Amino acid sequence: MEKIVPFQDEKNINLIKVAFHTLGCKVNFSETSTISREFTSSHYQVVSFTSFADLYVINTCSVTENADKELRVLVKKALKKNPNAFIAAIGCYAQLKPDEIASLDGVDLVLGATEKFKIIEYVQNLKKSEPTQIYSCEIEEANFYETSYSINERSRAFLKIQDGCDYKCSYCTIPKARGISRSDSLLNVINNAQKIADSGLKEIVLTGVNIGDYGKGEFGNKKHEHTFLDLVKALENLKSVYRFRISSIEPNLLSDDIIKFIGSSKRFVPHFHIPLQSGSDKILKSMKRRYLSSLYSEKIKRIRSLIPDACIGADVIVGYPSETDEDFLETYNYISGLEISYLHVFTYSERANTEAIKIKDKVDKLTRSKRSKMLRSLSVEKRRCFYQSQLGKNHEVLFESENKKGYITGFTENYIKVRMPWDPILADTLLKVKLDRIDEEGFVRIKN
Repeated sequence: MEKIVPFQDEKNINLIKVAFHTLGCKVNFSETSTISREFTSSHYQVVSFTSFADLYVINTCSVTENADKELRVLVKKALKKNPNAFIAAIGCYAQLKPDEIASLDGVDLVLGATEKFKIIEYVQNLKKSEPTQIYSCEIEEANFYETSYSINERSRAFLKIQDGCDYKCSYCTIPKARGISRSDSLLNVINNAQKIADSGLKEIVLTGVNIGDYGKGEFGNKKHEHTFLDLVKALENLKSVYRFRISSIEPNLLSDDIIKFIGSSKRFVPHFHIPLQSGSDKILKSMKRRYLSSLYSEKIKRIRSLIPDACIGADVIVGYPSETDEDFLETYNYISGLEISYLHVFTYSERANTEAIKIKDKVDKLTRSKRSKMLRSLSVEKRRCFYQSQLGKNHEVLFESENKKGYITGFTENYIKVRMPWDPILADTLLKVKLDRIDEEGFVRIKN
């Protein structure tokens, strides 16, 4: 749940209260934060989603089946807090399935890919009416860029640099939900990073749908005016930011020059998250990914040779249609032999209007679940092995601000989760430490 910093106005206690909840990715989170600031500047009072509000805004996700189900739960929770609340659903799922969302009891407004940024115009009158209002565009109209970034919600900021995707992966609905690949201008990114630094945050996570594609559509055209490497080199000169972190980058777009640059950078941390999706070349081809396992292996080896202590994460999908036991074991054994640090495991779920849904050889849900558990267990092993390799070494931790059952937690530059007894003085600060041991809950403890 997001930490909310409410608008304060002691002279007017009758401000309209608005609450936000974000489903899905860091891009959604950056957009929700930007939209919430617009409400604050328009003299609404932003409150927690668990509080009474006049207006509840849910930024939806379409990537997994669980995100769809969670929307239904959130609508019920909002109505429990205020049965007369006005509820708006925005974002990816709202773009793809507006009628489906509109059929949910309690939803009053559905805004798609372009309209979500104009939500204040649609909620001037919070009077509930029938039928549910739907404003969604043809996805071809989502061809312009909206700047977004988060501040004041967490110890790090999410800065969106790119949106949309031109890839045609067989299982993915994101191009239909967000449109073509397009980028913020390099100048805007730098200016937004400076604003984040001015707010006091010490780490910025660069995020987007396909950030390695940065530069495409920067000025409303397909030509790359700048590249992702140009961008990170420019941000390196922004001395007011202590840390930059790259959220996720496709292996075919992670060039040797980018890896070399991160290895020598004073601001970009040694942490890569590189989607894999499958270790089977047969499945990768069916998924219409733009690489095979051999290229992925080359990228991991290159990172390890230049940045030995780097943290490397990977996304994997299990239960993709036509994935046999042999295909899965090929993936499992491939990942087992990779020098990566952790996995994000996704169980395949059918999404309408994708090529994958047409594949006849479905994997039953029990088998999908078993495969997911196997890879999640492997991820635990990988993470512990990586943590073990870092014990006794010196790192810099950015501590978070939340008291979690008497502990304060934080992340090193190479994404090791550290905790120690709660000390409010450390909140939102950077501290150089020596890593000592792994505790019973999998956190790394600091040597006193």
